[in-house]
Amino acid sequence: MEDIVQIKYALDTFYFLICGALVMWMAAGFAMLEAGLVRAKNTTEILTKNVALYATACTMYLLIGYHIMYSSPEGGIFPSFGVLIGAENTVEDVLAGGDDAPYYSVASDFFFQVVFVATAMSIVSGAVAERMKLFAFLVFAVIMTGFIYPIQGFWKWGGGFLNEAGFLDFAGSGVVHMTGATAALAGVLLLGARKGKYGSNGQINAIPGANLPLATLGMFVLWLGWFGFNGGSQLVVSNISDANAVAQIFVNTNAAAAGGLIAGLVVARILFGKADLTMALNGALAGLVAITAEPLTPSGLQATLIGAVGGVIVVFSVLALDKLKIDDPVGAISVHGVVGIWGLLAVCLTNSDATLTAQLMGIVVIFLWVFISSLIVWSIIKLVMGLRVSEEEEYEGVDISECGMEAYPEFTSKK
Repeated sequence: MEDIVQIKYALDTFYFLICGALVMWMAAGFAMLEAGLVRAKNTTEILTKNVALYATACTMYLLIGYHIMYSSPEGGIFPSFGVLIGAENTVEDVLAGGDDAPYYSVASDFFFQVVFVATAMSIVSGAVAERMKLFAFLVFAVIMTGFIYPIQGFWKWGGGFLNEAGFLDFAGSGVVHMTGATAALAGVLLLGARKGKYGSNGQINAIPGANLPLATLGMFVLWLGWFGFNGGSQLVVSNISDANAVAQIFVNTNAAAAGGLIAGLVVARILFGKADLTMALNGALAGLVAITAEPLTPSGLQATLIGAVGGVIVVFSVLALDKLKIDDPVGAISVHGVVGIWGLLAVCLTNSDATLTAQLMGIVVIFLWVFISSLIVWSIIKLVMGLRVSEEEEYEGVDISECGMEAYPEFTSKK
């Protein structure tokens, strides 16, 4: 019996770690997607943001963020504050615990959670691309990953008051995706649009990305990583029931992405008369975001439809934000924010434990907390060091002004 318990513990810990590694690989997906959707002259800088935000998120979450999320009173509003990870489980803890025994390593739980906070921060980088100062962004990343994200994460996943109120968010349509998009929205509103994006007469000027093959690769990397994102959130795989649940989550995650891509492509064809690749890519990501709040209870067909609605929503959201002159170069606010809200509401369609009141409460609370706190932090950064590069630096490209090197020197350098 002891051997079985130890094998189950080892298997669940290993599964948790592998899923965390898949989610970590999503950092590469975001980097490639964003690098493909910005102009060549801004590629090095957006890559630097992505690698630096990942390291920043890992460090801040290790120092304080993880403790805020998971060492606070159940049902509480105000989290505790402290440092470092708790003590690791011992063999005696596991064997003596019975039904309440810990079933995976504390360190594996930390690793799985830290790659989630990095994902939330990656969402911000694309929305503020091509005109934000690199170190202004990284200062915000410190506060976002160390405090803003963990506090609202505690309210749901740490057992805080949203969890007690019945708010359901299985893998993070709200806790991760809407949170990242809301922080991005606050920054974009203070930052303003890229030069030339909107004309004085209300026209909207397309600014194409430099490398659509790279953006497509990024989308597929994210699609792959999402299996760890949603599948790992089941937490356990070492018994028949949980193994079946993980398999269904994988099926539904894949189905939702496919439904979102098809819907985004078809809607773009109807609206524009062309097959818009960027809308197809964002449609797939929208489908993934939509199913993340509840990837277990739908059937495969239901997951496809939930993802398809997300794919439709994202196209109209991108167009609507442009009409409002909210410039988001990669569509992150639409994909992760607007569709994140849809995903949270869609939980009510397939999970009998969900209530519309609790879901709306979670949406409003998370949005208000993240938007107001982010707006304050962005405003302080703007006052102290400025958010935006100069007009000349934006024209020449932030690769040179912020990083001193170009991603494609043989194509962009003047001889």
